[in-house]
Order: sequence, then structure tokens, then C-alpha cells
Amino acid sequence: MKIKEIIVVEGKDDTAKIKSAVDADTIETNGSAIDQVVLEQIKHAQQKRGVIIFTDPDYPGERIRHIVDQNVPACKHAFLPKDQARSKQDKGIGIEHASTSDIRTALASVYELVDAAQGEITKQDLVDFGLIGGMNSSKLRGRLGVELRIGKTNGKQLLRRLNMFHVTSNQLEETMKKIMQEERDEK
Repeated sequence: MKIKEIIVVEGKDDTAKIKSAVDADTIETNGSAIDQVVLEQIKHAQQKRGVIIFTDPDYPGERIRHIVDQNVPACKHAFLPKDQARSKQDKGIGIEHASTSDIRTALASVYELVDAAQGEITKQDLVDFGLIGGMNSSKLRGRLGVELRIGKTNGKQLLRRLNMFHVTSNQLEETMKKIMQEERDEK
């Protein structure tokens, strides 16, 4: 699998793991110490080939994703659920711990963020599905983030992210039906 865009990762271990899974070029942010020089590199890469942000599913990774996204508009985003990025020895979470097949799946499910103001999903939809305001909301949001590969969100972030990723009302409804069925099957 050849990736046209340049993939933004946190460090050299992530680069090595990505290169073992796909044919791609990367830019390393060197962790959360991302500086203006790296941001300029990413801007240049975005202009020339496009960029996919693929950071660890943890707080520092989300922070880096946010910094890059704020400074370099129109990047695409790949997400990996925490359980797929956990080391076997439980010593950490990161892209470098993921299987090559999980990396390929995440990169095949790349989303392009767009203006959330044009989205069709409403706050009421989230309430209706129990994604905000309920006792089980956090767990449901976590499962939804994994299913749609949009990352983990809190209640405030979810509406914005669903609309930014152009998740339709039908996609949300079908995914929530699947999650609710899995919930029933687990009981």
C-alpha cells in the first residue's frame, strides 16, 4: 500500500512502524516539543503532497494533532483506538505498538476535516442516542469513536468531530444500532 500524503508522526519508532506497514514518507514532531521549524515542514508537505496526521491515541498525541491542525489547515486524520496501540507489556500507548494490519486499516480510513458548521448532526441527535447527558454516555462515545475511527472525544467535542468528518445522520444511526446490539449481546 503506497500512501501519497506525508504522514505526521511523533517519533522515529512511529516512523519505523509505519514504514513496516505501508510505503510512506513521514515527518516526525519529536513528541509534544513540536516547534515552528517542524510546523513549516508540515505546511510545505501539505502544499506539495498533502498530510495525514497520525499521532498516538493519548493526551500528548491529541495535543500534537490539535497544534498541527490549527497551524496547517486541511490535513487528513488517521486514528488508532487505544486498545490497538497498547504495548504487549503494557508499558505504553503508541503507534509503534500497533500491528501492521491495524495501521493499514487506520490509514485506509483517513478522514479529511472540513468546516463543522455545515454538518447535519445536531446536539439533539447526540442526546437521543445517549451520547451526551446519560450515565453510559462516556462509554458509548468511546465505542462510537472506535467504530467510526474518529478518536476518543468528550461530549463537547463529539458533535464538532462528527460534523467535521462528515458523518451523516444515517451513518450515526447505523453505527449506534450496531453498538446498542453489541451492548445487548454482552448482557
